[in-house]
Amino acid sequence: MPLATENRSRWILLGLCIAVAVATALATALLLNVRERQSEAKKPFVALTQVTEDTTDPATWGVNWPKEYDSYKRTALQTKTTFGGHGGSEALPQEKAERDPWLTRIFAGYAFSIDYRDRRGHAYMLQDQESTKRLTKPQSGSCLHCHASIMPLYRKLGNGDAKAGMDATYKMTYQETHAQLNEMGHAHPVACVDCHDPKTMQLRVTRPGFIDGIQKLANSSAPVPQLPSVQQWRDGKRDRPYDPNVDGTRTEMRSYVCGQCHVEYYCSTKMPLTFPWGYGLRARDEEKFWNEQKFPDGSAFYDFEHKETGAKLLKAQHPEFELWSQGVHARSGVACADCHMPYMRDGATKISDHWVRSPLLNINRACQTCHHVEESEIRARVETIQTRNHELLERAAVAVTDLLDAINAAKARGATAEQLKPALELQRTAQWRLDYIAAENSMGFHAPQEAAMVLGESADLARQGQLAALKLETPGQGASAKTAATRP
Repeated sequence: MPLATENRSRWILLGLCIAVAVATALATALLLNVRERQSEAKKPFVALTQVTEDTTDPATWGVNWPKEYDSYKRTALQTKTTFGGHGGSEALPQEKAERDPWLTRIFAGYAFSIDYRDRRGHAYMLQDQESTKRLTKPQSGSCLHCHASIMPLYRKLGNGDAKAGMDATYKMTYQETHAQLNEMGHAHPVACVDCHDPKTMQLRVTRPGFIDGIQKLANSSAPVPQLPSVQQWRDGKRDRPYDPNVDGTRTEMRSYVCGQCHVEYYCSTKMPLTFPWGYGLRARDEEKFWNEQKFPDGSAFYDFEHKETGAKLLKAQHPEFELWSQGVHARSGVACADCHMPYMRDGATKISDHWVRSPLLNINRACQTCHHVEESEIRARVETIQTRNHELLERAAVAVTDLLDAINAAKARGATAEQLKPALELQRTAQWRLDYIAAENSMGFHAPQEAAMVLGESADLARQGQLAALKLETPGQGASAKTAATRP
C-alpha cells in the first residue's frame, strides 16, 4: 500500500474514532440530562425548611419552592392594560374617580367616595388597604378577610374554630384586628398557606366565608353547569354539607382558591362577613339575597345611605368569580388559574406561573394553548368586548346620575319620602347593577352577554326611576290644579 494511502486511512480511522467519542460523550450527556430531569420531575421540591399552618410569610415557603416564589414576587411589578392594572405611581395607584367622576357621586355618603383606587398586584393587597383614606371612617375587622394571611388570627379568636374567629372580627375595628395580626407576626398579604396545604401542597380553600357561601349555593336550586361537583353532591345523599376541599375537582379548585376573595360579600360592622349565594351567582340572585337579608336587630339590609337622596343602597365588592361563572370559559371547564396563572416549564418541571396578572400580558401561554390564532387577533377580540362593555357602562352611569338629579329636583319641589319611595327603590336596584359591573375587574370579558344584560337593566331601571321622580307633584298642587280646571 502506498504511503499516502496508508496515511489517509490512518486519518480517516482517527477521525472516525474522534467522531464516535464525541457522539458517545454527547449521548452520555443527553442521557444524564434526561435522568436528571426525570429525577426533578419525580421530586419537584426539596424540603429545606419546615412550613406549617402558621407559616404566613411567603419568603419562607420560597426556600422550598423558589420557582413559584420567584414568579410571585413579580406581582409587585406595575402592569397595565387598556382597562386593567393601574396608572399613577408605584407608590400610589390612580384614583378611579379621576377617570369616572360619577363614581364619587353614586357613593356619596360612603367611604368609597373618599378613596377608590385602581387595583395592584397581590404583593400590594395589604399595603394598599393599610394606606387607603377609607380608614379615616369606621371600618370593620372583617375587611382583612381578603387582604391578609389571617387564618392564624381566626383560629386564635375562635379558640381553634376559624369560622367563629371570622365572625368575631366584625365587632372589632380594622385597627384592632390589624394590631393583633401584626403582634402575631402574620401581617402579610394573602400568601401560599391560604391556598396550599403545607403538608401536601394540594390546593385547598381556607376562608370560612367561601366555605359558608359555597354551601349556601349547593343547598340552593340555582343551575351550576360550571361546577359539576356541586351538582353531583346535590344528586347524592346530602348526608353532610358540601365541602369544596373534599368534593371539588382539581379544575374547580383552580377557581375556588381565587373565589375566596374575588367575590361579592358584606364585610362591615352590623353582622358577620357574608357571601350572598343563597339563590345563585348572578347579580339578580345576589340582589334577591340581600333584599331578604335582615340585620340582627331585624332591620332591612343595606350597605350605606346615599347622602343626596337618602336611598338605602347596596355596594358591590369585586364579583369576578360570580361573573366568570356565567361565561363561556367557565362552562367550558376553564379555571381562573388557566388564564391568570397558566402553566409554565422550568427545566423538567411544570408549574403554575404565580405572577398573577391579566392574560393579555401573557397571551402565548394564557390564551394560545386553546385559541390557535395570532396574538393580535386575540387582543383585538378582547378589546372589542371590553370597549363595548365600557360604552354600556358609561351610558348606564349617565342614566343613574340623571336619576339622582331627578330625585333631588323632586325633593326641592317638596316631594315627600312616601312619594319618593318608588324612585329610591329604583335607584337601589339600578345602582346595584351599575356598580356590580364597574367593580368587577374584567370590564365585562368574563361573561360579555351577562354583563351587557346587567348594564342594560341598570340603564332601564334608572330611567324608570327618573320618570317616577319627574312625575311627582308638589303636595297640594294636583288638587289645586283640579279645582282650577272645574271652575266656570
